[in-house]
Amino acid sequence: MSGVWVPLLLSLKVAGWATVLATVAGIAVAWGLSRWSSRWCDLVDAFLTLPMVLPPTVTGYYLLVLFGRRGWLGGWLQSHGIELVFTWQGAVVAAAVVAFPMVLKAARAAFLDVDHRLEQAAAVLGVPPAAVFFRVSLPLAMRGILAGVLLAFARALGEFGATLMVAGNIPGRTQTLSIAIYEAVQAGNDDTANILVLVTSATCVAILCLASWLVPGGRGGRKGRSVRRSAS
Repeated sequence: MSGVWVPLLLSLKVAGWATVLATVAGIAVAWGLSRWSSRWCDLVDAFLTLPMVLPPTVTGYYLLVLFGRRGWLGGWLQSHGIELVFTWQGAVVAAAVVAFPMVLKAARAAFLDVDHRLEQAAAVLGVPPAAVFFRVSLPLAMRGILAGVLLAFARALGEFGATLMVAGNIPGRTQTLSIAIYEAVQAGNDDTANILVLVTSATCVAILCLASWLVPGGRGGRKGRSVRRSAS
């Protein structure tokens, strides 16, 4: 069973940290884009969501060019004793980049759906801009953001191509669930592959069901709107 638990625990660790990074960056960028009125806004949004549509190996190649030993940032990081390639930290970076668009899209839509009159009212009452964001905008957009965060976690958990390109396939160190499944199938170890596939599928189905409930317009969203209508 160690062949199941080791990649599972590693995948959960990688996906967890990747989701944290993607969430922080996604919320910050989504907030900026939702408040930026420019013809370039959609172009920037399209560029930032490229990892959602690019082949994962292409994303992984870009990350290698950036963070490899001869990369733009890789040489500088290595001079400071930081190595990302063929490490679980590199897998976190790869998974975070791929999961980032999930948070960005959901958070931007949620911020655009916030009633700006409430933010303006808080500002008129003398609430500082940072407090308006944390006390008004963020709580009102939280349901949509949480849905994006859950989707980002599921995406990071199942990431394969970019992770393999950047972190490699080192059992016990960088071998995540998806890579372990691929290796088990290649080795003809059907029992291990079946267990890993079932665990991954069950986890992703649970996450998607929860995300669907959180999305406005889903069951939770419809229930909330019906309660508000009945109360009014």
